[in-house]
Amino acid sequence: QFVESDDDEELLFNIPFTGSVKLKGVLVMGEDDGTHPAEMRLFRNIPHMSFDDTAREAEQTFSLNRDPLGELEYPTKIARFSNLYHLSMHFPKNFGAETTKIFYIGLKGEWAEAHRHEVTICNYEASANPADHKLEQITPQTHFIS
Repeated sequence: QFVESDDDEELLFNIPFTGSVKLKGVLVMGEDDGTHPAEMRLFRNIPHMSFDDTAREAEQTFSLNRDPLGELEYPTKIARFSNLYHLSMHFPKNFGAETTKIFYIGLKGEWAEAHRHEVTICNYEASANPADHKLEQITPQTHFIS
């Protein structure tokens, strides 16, 4: 089984993680022909990335070698790929074929549970509203001293 591009040689993978990942290396396995990807661009923390977004500068770019057995590991810049919750992989070109085929993508790194703070909705009073602070009526009493 493999993934093959549709009309041209470009492929884009969006990989969300359930926790925080420190990505240390990537493996890419393809056929030993022109359909093997020749370049890989990695983007970090851009959910729902599309082909329109690939014009921006990648966090890291790799020139790939043909690797039909998946033996070559491409080390990432760990400082750039720490605290990763979404990875986008763009394969812009291959070794000359009309389409690109990828059989396997391996990711090496460390996973940790994400510590995400949910949005808290708070209302603060700039000045007190008297209607919110009802008090029992205090009736003044007068005492006569004779």
